[in-house]
Amino acid sequence: MTTPPPGARLAQELALPPDVRVTEAMRRHCPLRDTLDRIGDRWTVIVVVLLRGGPRRFSDLQRATEGISRRMLTRTLRNLERDGLVTRTVHPCVPPRVDYALTDEGHSLTGPLTGLLHWSMRHHDHVRSSRQAYDSSRQEPDGGEQPAQLGGPPRPAPAIVAR
Repeated sequence: MTTPPPGARLAQELALPPDVRVTEAMRRHCPLRDTLDRIGDRWTVIVVVLLRGGPRRFSDLQRATEGISRRMLTRTLRNLERDGLVTRTVHPCVPPRVDYALTDEGHSLTGPLTGLLHWSMRHHDHVRSSRQAYDSSRQEPDGGEQPAQLGGPPRPAPAIVAR
């Protein structure tokens, strides 16, 4: 029995072309991990989905994204701009007007993110009830609960306000 080269199984599971092998360096600097770190943060998905309809001003984005601080929205927009997913346009007027818009790359992300958002909305009740069933089945015999396995109690999901 021959042992497949390191990373061959992962390459197959990711449906990569047969000539592509996942190396140790690729695992350390994984493009998937790098990308997921960006789109997996708490606010990026919401901001990208809000921008899919066209350019928006900072204040519009903040109003449409309940619960986000000015600082966090600024950070999220800067990270998206840094990654080439959002453009920032300053209009020369008094007071200055700044618009944010998706780039072509940003627009290409809206389909998968919208699908993920819709999946989340359709399956949210199931996931929450499964968590509750799992957590209650994990109680210790003396009535005490075992410590949470992944980061404690769930945080409420950020809301998107339709405009």
